[in-house]
Amino acid sequence: MPTATNGKVLLRVRPRGFCAGVVRAVDIVELALEAYGAPVYVHHEIVHNTYVVEQLRRRGAIFVEAIEEVPHGAVLVFSAHGVPPRSAMKPSPAR
Repeated sequence: MPTATNGKVLLRVRPRGFCAGVVRAVDIVELALEAYGAPVYVHHEIVHNTYVVEQLRRRGAIFVEAIEEVPHGAVLVFSAHGVPPRSAMKPSPAR
């Protein structure tokens, strides 16, 4: 329903949804959880939506700020925001 404020009209559109990039990012984490099982590590929160991030956490996604937090051999998904090439190409620690 339109709401008038100071001569302006605000229209709320329904249904509201996510852009294709957000949908794709969430789908990738969900597919990784299905394919590899929990835990799946994710570099940064993939979307700016607390509800979505919490749902993924409940399913087994672990969000980390630094790649060094990810155990050797674990599944890692990079965020939709991108990762600098130097961070993505860091060698794994020797064992």
